Amino acid sequence: MRSLARCSPTSTDVDEETAMSDHRKLGRELGLFDTDPLIGAGLPYWLPDGATVRHTLEEYIRAAERRAGYRHVYSPVLGKRELYELSGHWEHYSDDMFPPMDLGAEQVVLRPSLCPHHAAIYRSRGHSYRELPLRMAELGGMYRSELSGVLGGLTRVRAIQLNDAHVFCTLDQVADEASAALEMIRRAYEALGITPARYRLSLPGPGGKYVAAPEMWRRSTALLTDVLDRSGLPYEAVEGEAAFYGPKIDVQVADGAGRESTLSTVQVDFHQPERFDLHYIGPDGARHRPVMVHRSIIGSVERAVAHLIERHGGAFPGWLAPTQLVVLPVSEAELGRAEELVRRCEELGLRAELAGPDRGTLGARIRAARLVPYQAVLGPREAADGRVALRLRDGRRLDPRPVDEALARIDALVKSHSPDLWNAA
Repeated sequence: MRSLARCSPTSTDVDEETAMSDHRKLGRELGLFDTDPLIGAGLPYWLPDGATVRHTLEEYIRAAERRAGYRHVYSPVLGKRELYELSGHWEHYSDDMFPPMDLGAEQVVLRPSLCPHHAAIYRSRGHSYRELPLRMAELGGMYRSELSGVLGGLTRVRAIQLNDAHVFCTLDQVADEASAALEMIRRAYEALGITPARYRLSLPGPGGKYVAAPEMWRRSTALLTDVLDRSGLPYEAVEGEAAFYGPKIDVQVADGAGRESTLSTVQVDFHQPERFDLHYIGPDGARHRPVMVHRSIIGSVERAVAHLIERHGGAFPGWLAPTQLVVLPVSEAELGRAEELVRRCEELGLRAELAGPDRGTLGARIRAARLVPYQAVLGPREAADGRVALRLRDGRRLDPRPVDEALARIDALVKSHSPDLWNAA
């Protein structure tokens, strides 16, 4: 087992970096999200720019999942109490669930997890071994009864949008599916500009919060350990961090103060397939029990955006930025060309904004757009020649070039989810 060394910042560094990068402060300053006591603690709302970031992130994940062979479903955020009794959540997790609501003779609960619903969807149809692995994904809402004292910004909320998926597969397919999930996480982090703090093999600890099935734990732990060893990733085994039904590979990220949180996870579950009596018909014509691999690429959308705000200070990767290009006509004479450029961006699907002379001097407008990846300056010469002078957020200034060429280069980088702002032609 390998360990991953991490630097320990001084208290002064931590205080300064935390003050500058706290996502709650930045999120409000940048108009991404906010809260209202009338709505309630732990229930943030998303403003237009924040909603754009969230939507773009969700669409990236959905597209990545479709390419990886996942099929998307929708399931309700409510379920009967019996559903969670069957899954084991009621016995092992009820302290984190909202109280049940009486609905006639039944009790319904706001779901704390999506996996019971997906297990119920799987068992609603018969399945052959030829269908496996069956990959089911959903960006769905779930709810946790968090205490007021631990709530904060987007990192700890009561209403969560979870990037969740469950792979129903044979025992022989588990390792490949878990490895493929780790590769999806790696690619997503590269596109998002995220660096993991460490990989953690989360194991059960003492106490009664875990399913009492020693052989099940042994098998699932051995599978995930083998996946990590074959991946070559450095990791640490930590007791007491497993899910109640099985061990996990947790991908940890850290904020400016060095505080860790789990962003992504891969889990092996023998428990719920047994509880829900899931099966498939094997090549021998007999019923066999599938294994359930739980997998989340970015975890909670709220926590992912919180980390991205702090990681980038609001200067999101070009493909994720709320405004990707701002058009800056030098004077009123270039307004017509500037408006035409914005329209062309919109036709390509680029998020563009016009910042005309009515907003101040060119220098003031450039400073105001300092977090926008691309600034397109249009002076008299550029407007006459059908060219544009690009300024990149990182300080680079590019020679004037034809508008079509500039937009094609930007569009290609955005559509490829590249973390780079520019590359050589």
